[in-house]
Amino acid sequence: MFQDCRGVTYTTDSEQAVAAFDRVVDGYLGYRADMKPRMDAVMAADPAFGMAHCLQGYLLMMGFNAAGLPGARAALAAARRAAGTEREEAHKAALDAWIEGDPERAADIWEQIARDHPHDILAFRLAHFVNFWTGRADAMLASVRGIERHWSAALPGYGSILACRCFAHEENGYYLEAELAGRAAIRVNPADLWGAHAVAHVLEMTGRRREGIAWVEALQPHWDGGNNLKHHLWWHQALYHLELGDTDRVLALYDAGFRDLGSPLTGAAPDLYIDVQNAASMLYRLHRLRVDVGDRWTELADKAEGRIGDCQSAFTLPHWMMALAATGRDDAASRMLAGMRAFGREHSPLAALVRTVALPATEAVLANLQGRHLDALAAMRPVLGDLYRLGGSHAQQDVLEQVFLDSALKAEAKADVRLLLERVAGRCRLSPAHRAGYAMAARSMG
Repeated sequence: MFQDCRGVTYTTDSEQAVAAFDRVVDGYLGYRADMKPRMDAVMAADPAFGMAHCLQGYLLMMGFNAAGLPGARAALAAARRAAGTEREEAHKAALDAWIEGDPERAADIWEQIARDHPHDILAFRLAHFVNFWTGRADAMLASVRGIERHWSAALPGYGSILACRCFAHEENGYYLEAELAGRAAIRVNPADLWGAHAVAHVLEMTGRRREGIAWVEALQPHWDGGNNLKHHLWWHQALYHLELGDTDRVLALYDAGFRDLGSPLTGAAPDLYIDVQNAASMLYRLHRLRVDVGDRWTELADKAEGRIGDCQSAFTLPHWMMALAATGRDDAASRMLAGMRAFGREHSPLAALVRTVALPATEAVLANLQGRHLDALAAMRPVLGDLYRLGGSHAQQDVLEQVFLDSALKAEAKADVRLLLERVAGRCRLSPAHRAGYAMAARSMG
């Protein structure tokens, strides 16, 4: 057995394997694009390293792609063939739960690991990730509050704790505490993409658009070698420009930033969940503002057809539908809904979430873009209060609320318009009257 750089013990006969494992974890914390060679180095050092196989499974699951499930199951089987400590066996149980469609149980296991071993930053960070994508902002906050007293700048990875502290506080509406932690994370490491992202959320939710643009632009020189999270930061930059009415800049950022498919080093992944969410949600916002987006929906719709039946990312499903509906692919849209219904009949918490929340939200998106606005309202109204369970931040969830608002306005359903305006006004410090997607509705209600 050997200890990692934070004093956590791993079951392996190879000190080199643990050092390589540290590099993989550091790459994960830093959102680095070179995770495969880092992972290959661990496996080369000790092919029987159980936690390395477990981590390989985690990395596959993080893609929220059904094509990764066989590889994740094979990684879990390899991990189980290796002996491990009680903590390592708990990691394997968490991976098993995630694979079987119970991400919340996986997060609960990681939370327990972090309580017992507060320097196991992998367990903490995975819980933070999955709690976010299952809409459990309260759990994110409780988690960071539970372990932060065990951390200091003397430990590698401390900046990541600060970044998570920022994002957890932001998603719970504690913007002052969030910003202090996020800026501290950037002082520790200016290349911290999660810290940069967390502060970007604070600036979005507090209506500081010009400050947000300056924040993102100033940090970009530090992002060489970063993965798709930098695309999401460019998406945030585009949101700020959208609010300022500069739609030409938004489209330029779309084409050369967060949906740039031309560069294998910096461009978006064609169908990675976060890249798809960035693109579809921005195009829908532009659609509502009557901005001509040309044929930009087409390549997204092509990718959507290839992912019909894949329901691993509940929040991405209505985004896929935006692309299909915007391009008039009614047959593909019907097949997508059928695939969601079939998946929803399976017996897992993820299947139940798709059936009860993602499906009506996705049906509402289709109805909205087909002009069936009463149908859209009827589908989404019962689940408005549950949309958070799909995951995604307040800034990301906003596009689904705009779908509801758009249909309410076009159906002249004034009660629903008021309902939605009250909903967003209660969360964002900036009045709806001063937000691009809500100003017209706010004026119509006086």
